[in-house]
Amino acid sequence: MAINPSPEPDRGARVSIARNPRATHDYEILDQWEAGVVLTGTEVKSLRARKASIKGAFARIAKGEIWLEGMHVTPYEQGNRWNHIPDRSRKLLLHRREIQRLIGAVEQRGLAMVPLELYFTDGRAKVTLALGRGKKLHDKRSALKKRIADREVARSVASALRGKS
Repeated sequence: MAINPSPEPDRGARVSIARNPRATHDYEILDQWEAGVVLTGTEVKSLRARKASIKGAFARIAKGEIWLEGMHVTPYEQGNRWNHIPDRSRKLLLHRREIQRLIGAVEQRGLAMVPLELYFTDGRAKVTLALGRGKKLHDKRSALKKRIADREVARSVASALRGKS
């Protein structure tokens, strides 16, 4: 039996670092992309320790490139003077065709780009970037009512199944 001495998971495994639960509450998700993130060495070490937050983060377009704003990566404790700035803009890596499609959707249809999840896959930091349309207050309320109704149905079905056996 071989023991893997490194703390890294198996190749191809997806290790989640941070999620943005408000994104699905505030936006109707239309499409998703996987994008690489340009990071410095101390940022990678902080991410491996899961010291990051993407709550309130968003993506913007500048000079034909996509940048991630508002992502907070806590400074690495042993980083001393080479440490990174916690809230700096980080470049996202996408194919040119994907960038053009995102630019068209954001500029013409008025959609927003929001990160849903930050994770490692094959040792590389990736972010799931979603294209979303902002929900109105009544949309949020109806989604909440639907979720509560679905939960009640599932609860009643489970209790009915427990009563039979």
